[in-house]
Amino acid sequence: MFKNRGIAFKLIFFFCVSNALIFLLILSYNYRFSKKMIEKNVENSSKNLAHSTVNRIEIVLQSVQKIPENLAYFLERGSYTKKELLELLRTLVERNPEIYGAAISFEPYAYEKNSRYFAPYFYKDGGKVKFSYLGNESYRYFYLDWYQIPKELGRPGWTEPYFDKGGGNILMATYSVPFYANIDGKRRFMGIVTADISLEWMRNMVSSIKILKTGYASLLSKNGTFITHPSKKLIMNESIFSIAEERGDSGMRETGKKMIRGETGFFPYKNIYGQECWVYYAPVQSSGWSLSVLFPMDELMEDIVSLNRTVLFGGIAGILLLSLAVVFIAHSITKPLRAFSKAAGEIGSGNLDVELPSVRTGDEVGRLANAFQHMKVSLKDYIAKLTDTTAAKERIESELKIAHDIQMSILPKIFPPFPDKPDTFDLYAVIKPAKEVGGDFYDFFYIDDSHFCFVIGDVSGKGVPASLFMAVTKTLIKGNATGIADPGRILAKVNNDLSDGNDACMFVTIFLGILNTKTGEILYANGGHNPPMIINGGGAAEFLNVPKDIVVGAVAGYAYKTDSATLKQGDSIFTYTDGVTEAMNGKEELFSEKRLHEKLSSTQGKTARDVISYVMEETALFTGDAPQSDDITMMMLQYKGGK
Repeated sequence: MFKNRGIAFKLIFFFCVSNALIFLLILSYNYRFSKKMIEKNVENSSKNLAHSTVNRIEIVLQSVQKIPENLAYFLERGSYTKKELLELLRTLVERNPEIYGAAISFEPYAYEKNSRYFAPYFYKDGGKVKFSYLGNESYRYFYLDWYQIPKELGRPGWTEPYFDKGGGNILMATYSVPFYANIDGKRRFMGIVTADISLEWMRNMVSSIKILKTGYASLLSKNGTFITHPSKKLIMNESIFSIAEERGDSGMRETGKKMIRGETGFFPYKNIYGQECWVYYAPVQSSGWSLSVLFPMDELMEDIVSLNRTVLFGGIAGILLLSLAVVFIAHSITKPLRAFSKAAGEIGSGNLDVELPSVRTGDEVGRLANAFQHMKVSLKDYIAKLTDTTAAKERIESELKIAHDIQMSILPKIFPPFPDKPDTFDLYAVIKPAKEVGGDFYDFFYIDDSHFCFVIGDVSGKGVPASLFMAVTKTLIKGNATGIADPGRILAKVNNDLSDGNDACMFVTIFLGILNTKTGEILYANGGHNPPMIINGGGAAEFLNVPKDIVVGAVAGYAYKTDSATLKQGDSIFTYTDGVTEAMNGKEELFSEKRLHEKLSSTQGKTARDVISYVMEETALFTGDAPQSDDITMMMLQYKGGK
């Protein structure tokens, strides 16, 4: 997409993109940081608000609790008449404004033996204290929760909020305290002292909590029923669990469980209207209720969103203005560059006399203009020199080709070499130089009627020096082998001749063998060359054990050892240079002597030409596209038996 675009486009594009990314990262960080700060402030505010409200409720509830507890204590330890009891109860209701009503409810026949019900009840109505007796066949108080639960548990407690029909006839909650009497030395349950509170004041107090526009507080009973809520239809009609069940909201259900367990918490929450909120809840310890305050997220984040929107529009406007500035700067920079590009095209097509744009500045563009001018002059000089160099190179390449042809012409290349002796042995050789000319060579010739000499060598280095040294070595071997059937003596003479005046310190590795064509015996000497491989008629291949003598041409006067081996009918000797075993593939792995051994072990029944062609193919497959690093030379003699 950008490969063929101009510098101005790339500069403008990457500037705008990078600035936009930086701006978005800063905006995102600012939003996240602001949100985190608001969340922290909301948590502190909601915690303070919830606990202050809970404390206000606790103060009222605890003060109410003291009244029936003290009255129960009085009933258990004091003596009283019916008139005194009623007067005491009336006084308690009159002097405690937080109490809606109070009652002393006795067990059936506990106060008067002929009366099943005795429960005097004073309550407030229209600013006056009224009195009634609780208990009749339609209102059997000793079966109600406010009586039964503390009786069975043997301890005081608050009831669930309820509508007391037949008693106070309002929505209330009752704190019930059991009292007892010692009769015949036994503690006997006598009844319940109650203090009622109207929930209207509590609803007014909780409802007065205003949080932004839609935030609110609500109070749950210890069973999860809504005691207060902005939606009046939920009060005493629904619980947090019934709404959660209706909506399939497991999160609301888990929150409800935590609230009725008396836990405290703060986390993101979706209220019954489906609105995202932060909720904080805390328990009212005295009654087991739970108060929650909900802060609407959208309203809390409204200012941040508005601010970020303003910053975003401002940032976009700023980036646009900067982009216009970059466009102007980019075009002012690239205008002369475009002219230079056009001029460079003319120069590239060969027009070195093209007129270059005039630039008077000393900046990079000015320096580029000077460089172009210098390049024109340099190119003219270079082309002139290149013409001469190319001509010289062509002459050298021509001479190297001639040298290659001469080198190949001095090596035997007619196979089979002795068509008049087809039953003695089969011989084939091949050479593949790494450059135009190389330092590998092979040769073979008869010393006399029954002794056949064959030799393979590898000169140190490559190119023309190696080819010249190879030619000299080959000539010396053939000259010194005349009338001598001892390979060690031949190598010793060649070594002395090559060492004399060898200022270039070149050397050659040579394996020289002389085959007795009648007996199959091979006398051989080795001057630092790779060991040949003997392949028997059954196809088994093994390396020939050769003397570990030094290379030829390095040290004058060195005596080379002659060893012998015998070829049976059908046996072969395979000689090669290190260009075969050290052929390298793209992974820099060597063909190796081990791989050569494996390949030669699978050539049973093949002719010498077939074996060498097979090894050459396997070497090429192994190296693949990797360049040839050394000359490759192979020669194989297959003995057919003495004649």
